[in-house]
Amino acid sequence: MSRVILLWSGGKDAMQALCHAREQGHQVVALVTFAPPSPRFLAHPLHQIRRQAAALALPHRLVTIEAPFERGYENALAQLRREWAIDGVVTGDIDSVGGASNWIRERCRPLGITVHTPLWQQSRDDLLADLLARGIVAHLSCVDTRFLTPDWVGRGLDGETIAELQQLAASQGFDACGEQGEFHTMVTNGPGFSSPVQLARWQVAQEGNLAYLAEEEA
Repeated sequence: MSRVILLWSGGKDAMQALCHAREQGHQVVALVTFAPPSPRFLAHPLHQIRRQAAALALPHRLVTIEAPFERGYENALAQLRREWAIDGVVTGDIDSVGGASNWIRERCRPLGITVHTPLWQQSRDDLLADLLARGIVAHLSCVDTRFLTPDWVGRGLDGETIAELQQLAASQGFDACGEQGEFHTMVTNGPGFSSPVQLARWQVAQEGNLAYLAEEEA
């Protein structure tokens, strides 16, 4: 059994990768989120990520990366390998973004760390069917308004929503899994959760081309 860390965004792809990694016999010892200094994640707020990790009973580590980024990632990965005695890294990457090579794979190569990408280049329809079959509960937490209107924010990624995304993807050519940034999701329940992670009261906010779920102030 190999010891791995899983790169955790809090979205559906990371959750599916966690399920697949465990089924493939890997021991996931921690969830890791790489971030710039003073991060502000519109789609995946850090406090929500920490709630997810607690519900999954897994340690979570926020790792700050500074420029030069290639060296920053490699130094961080080397430190994580020493700290957790890992053999590999698991990611929820589905495909290359903007034609770029897989960033984490390139950063792990000189370190001799194996990268596992269980979702890589799978059929989008198969991935979305797998999401539903596993009972993963996710909500659209952010959308690019060049592809989807703001009223998509907050919708549960259920069968009806997935069917609409697939229809739009067929007619407009975007990625039905949101791999090119069309939308992001936040998981609130799924295999291994001790209890659902509740969403606070929220409203839809907008910043540039992005519409996102913003918690309302108490």
